[in-house]
Amino acid sequence: MGCPEHFNFAQHIIELNAPHPDKAAYIDDQGTLSYGDLEQQLKQFAAGLGQLQIRREERVLLVMQDRIEWPISFLGCLYAGIIPVAVNTLLPAADYAYMLEHSRAQAIITCAELLPVLREALAQAEHEVRHIIVAGESTSHDTLAWKALLQGQDGAQTSCHTLADEAAFWLYSSGSTGRPKGVVHSHANLWYTAELYGKPILGVQADDIVFSAAKLFFAYGLGNALTFPLSVGACTLLMAGRPTPEAIFQRLIDFQPTVFCGVPTLYASMLANPDKPNAAQLSIRICASAGESLPRDIGERFRQQFGADILDGLGSTEMLHIFLSNQVDDIRYGSTGKAVPGYEVQLRNESGQAVEQGEIGDLYIRGPSAAMLYWNNRSKSKETFLGDWLRSGDKYTCDADGYYTYAGRSDDMIKVSGQYVSPIEIENILIQHEAVMEAAVIGVEDDYGLTKTQAYIVLHPGQPSNSDMALVLQNYVKSQLAPFKYPRHICFITDLPKTATGKIQRFRLRQLHEEQRAS
Repeated sequence: MGCPEHFNFAQHIIELNAPHPDKAAYIDDQGTLSYGDLEQQLKQFAAGLGQLQIRREERVLLVMQDRIEWPISFLGCLYAGIIPVAVNTLLPAADYAYMLEHSRAQAIITCAELLPVLREALAQAEHEVRHIIVAGESTSHDTLAWKALLQGQDGAQTSCHTLADEAAFWLYSSGSTGRPKGVVHSHANLWYTAELYGKPILGVQADDIVFSAAKLFFAYGLGNALTFPLSVGACTLLMAGRPTPEAIFQRLIDFQPTVFCGVPTLYASMLANPDKPNAAQLSIRICASAGESLPRDIGERFRQQFGADILDGLGSTEMLHIFLSNQVDDIRYGSTGKAVPGYEVQLRNESGQAVEQGEIGDLYIRGPSAAMLYWNNRSKSKETFLGDWLRSGDKYTCDADGYYTYAGRSDDMIKVSGQYVSPIEIENILIQHEAVMEAAVIGVEDDYGLTKTQAYIVLHPGQPSNSDMALVLQNYVKSQLAPFKYPRHICFITDLPKTATGKIQRFRLRQLHEEQRAS
């Protein structure tokens, strides 16, 4: 199975869905978009970009909340051979300024709510943007209304004759270890993620309503809410606002989606919410999880409460979507499952040799959806893209049955008494205790320069955050793991610092520890 040599993903989606033009493709907070209207408007958008003299292979910054204009804009760019650079909507102006300069974006496609921060970014950036296209209410003299761009356009009748291996779009990495990296993906990469994961693993079908709490600008959300449903003619539910448990529950009840995609911290928050619905009120048949390892306890309790399993998986911006996953008929909560067919994974030690079964190793992946490179960053590209293989930066173990279990990011590993300790392993034990809602573990140096484990705990409401509770939790970990792994210090905290995707930011906890130590 392979993608055709000449391939335009937007044209591919149009052809797949031509037989049902009246079927709903998207539902957002404002209304519904049919597949017929999706085709017409993405062609009009492509023609409008041409009228603005934006040329093939030039970049445009797509920074917009999840609304119907997002997929139209993204696909319209692909249709025209223009490169959409999809970015996080929660960034400060300085990050947008960097991305504008780094990508040399010729235009910004945004919404009225985000225009103020983008104006700040434009004031900081040396690069000059030619056009600002704004969805929603915008009357500024220096911007162009998104709807106005489409008006009077017949629409580009033919798509750009792109190659499958041609650059199609960029995503920016999270930038947790420096400046965000521009990850360049091809038209074919979208096709491969649908064929290898979306259809056979997640099992998205034409009669599904898909709802992804992860936003479209993330690699994970892009697959969930665009690539997969459009590749089978399903309907997608979009939500512009923050994915709070209350907002999620409202849409799960009102629209009855059948496929739901979230992250572990959201699933934990949903379970902790006192107003959570039960399985009889919902129509979810399957869920997906990525971003961080899903604790076994959360998976099991979610299935009991909501009547649906969660397929925990691992993906990355560089691989575009999930390549290691549990499957519907093969779920082992607490593990990330096995390699998705079509991908290969290996665990290697620091010398690049395969590790023994059960040992912690660095995860390497080989598969057809790998990114082409990091834009204008040869050194980082050479560190990550190693021939056919990609170095993920994740630590894993693999058991005798072939199931992979997350051990943490390479830079999060803790060495205690000469032995590597996985913070994830300790966190998964802590979260099983009935008093604990969330947990994060880091390594800190004591007064003698020795590394010890320290846990930051968010307790369920009503639980006492005192020394007695700390001792109870320490003893609980000792009873489940080797004694040297228990957290020597426990700090109770009201919220854990997280990224926009829900990943725990352990580096911020290390900063917090240093600040507290200095004071």
